Amino acid sequence: MPAGDAFSSVQEAEIDRAIRGAETTCRFEFSVYVGAVDGDQHAYAQRLHASLSSPDRSVLILVDPAARAIEVVTGSVVRRSLSDDAVRLAVVGMQSAFSAGDLVGGIKHGVAQLAQAARQPQSLHES
Repeated sequence: MPAGDAFSSVQEAEIDRAIRGAETTCRFEFSVYVGAVDGDQHAYAQRLHASLSSPDRSVLILVDPAARAIEVVTGSVVRRSLSDDAVRLAVVGMQSAFSAGDLVGGIKHGVAQLAQAARQPQSLHES
């Protein structure tokens, strides 16, 4: 989670806990990038996502606060469980928190919302 000095160590720990909780919830990997983006933010987010250790099973959230940009990139396996509508809803929630000045809260909420939406439904089978 590159953020430069955008966050205190306490805030970084809060975001890290949210990421670990999300990964436990849905069993996919989450990465958050906060910082300036040179050029097209969608292409930049795609490149970051492709560089992850397991991009097919990963979700990348890119936030460029100065440009007021949010990009969410999901891997091919994640897309089977996480719909575009669920991603859009999480982005709207993050934007709302960001506009209120709560960058950390918006990221935590977005990560949790994406994980909840990507969570595999429990099978209810009788033996």
